[in-house]
Amino acid sequence: MKNWIKRSLIGLAAATVVLGGLTACGSRGDHARGWSDERITEVRGKAIDKIGSKLDLNAEQKQKLGVLADEMIASRKAFRGDTTDPRAELKALVAGDKFDRTKAQALMDQKMQVMQGNGPKMLSAFGDFYDSLNAEQQKQVRERMEKRGHGWWGRG
Repeated sequence: MKNWIKRSLIGLAAATVVLGGLTACGSRGDHARGWSDERITEVRGKAIDKIGSKLDLNAEQKQKLGVLADEMIASRKAFRGDTTDPRAELKALVAGDKFDRTKAQALMDQKMQVMQGNGPKMLSAFGDFYDSLNAEQQKQVRERMEKRGHGWWGRG
């Protein structure tokens, strides 16, 4: 086979692989559009049920776990803000020929203020939940945290 035919076929195959890879990376499914409030509520309920069954939580403990979940969801929403595309803020930092350090610092300051504002509520909710557990349940939580590399509560 002639060299130009071989090169053309190799180039075509390489272009197909590259375009296929880019297409696969570009289509990220439903999570790319964000989670609806209904989906978040559904996942929250499933998580509470799963953690509740693994730790054998009573009604009061499940209620405190629910408060913790609500605080985590509220903190996440506050941290992300009103943007529909959270990556747009980061893209804007590198849109020009120079990295926009001033805008990056302002963005970081804004995120830190949100974390500082919501952090104490989340820590308090976690403390209330953890303190409501008995010694065996606390031991299970610590053991699960030790196995974190293998997934949290069976996720992974």
